[in-house]
Amino acid sequence: MPNLLTTGALFAGFYSIVAAIDGNFLGAAWAIYVAMFLDGLDGRVARMTSTESDFGKEFDSLADMVSFGLAPAIVTYQWGIARFPEYGELWGRVGWLAAFLFTVAAAFRLARFNTNLAVDDKHYFQGLPSPPAASGLAAMVWISIVYEIEGLPAFVAGILITSLTGLAMMSNLRYLSFKDFNLSSRVRFGNLLIIPLVLIVVSLNPPLVLFAMFFIYATSAPLIWLWRRAQLLLTGRKKGAA
Repeated sequence: MPNLLTTGALFAGFYSIVAAIDGNFLGAAWAIYVAMFLDGLDGRVARMTSTESDFGKEFDSLADMVSFGLAPAIVTYQWGIARFPEYGELWGRVGWLAAFLFTVAAAFRLARFNTNLAVDDKHYFQGLPSPPAASGLAAMVWISIVYEIEGLPAFVAGILITSLTGLAMMSNLRYLSFKDFNLSSRVRFGNLLIIPLVLIVVSLNPPLVLFAMFFIYATSAPLIWLWRRAQLLLTGRKKGAA
């Protein structure tokens, strides 16, 4: 069952690439979210059914590379080429490099995750995880379609978001993993209300809310890092003044 879910996530990533090549960018963005949903299930199902295996871990990692590394980059690149072709070859090359940077970053992030399993703090991820990174690019494309956002500023914003997201994946910033949430343990009834509340909020404006969720999570680690650095500087100044 876990490998079937992983195969489904891989198929969703493959479909996202094909849809983007065909110009169906909305379908391509949706497919990335389907891949995220299935990817979130396969590991939990494997643990709940005691069917975890080294093969499943490697298969899941390779599927993630397609669904959250290659697919978002191709979707973003095809989206830029299709909507902003009038800005010439130079901008096309810049977009190509931004998409490739994202792909390399996803491969780097997955390889580091696979080799640091024994030493990583389970409460945190080192670098932005690839599924949230992919969701950010998917939401960006979705927003541009819904609100018909065009023009050079939108194209530049797309390049910056793609590039900065890739750099966040390769960074050493610590992102909360939320692995403390255990479906097999007792959960307070009040906490269960969070799930329908989130679904209601997302349904109000799916692309904007999903992008806002990505933005908050992606910027949380650098903001926390800056806050801690500021505290250290203030503490150092107080000690120097004393």
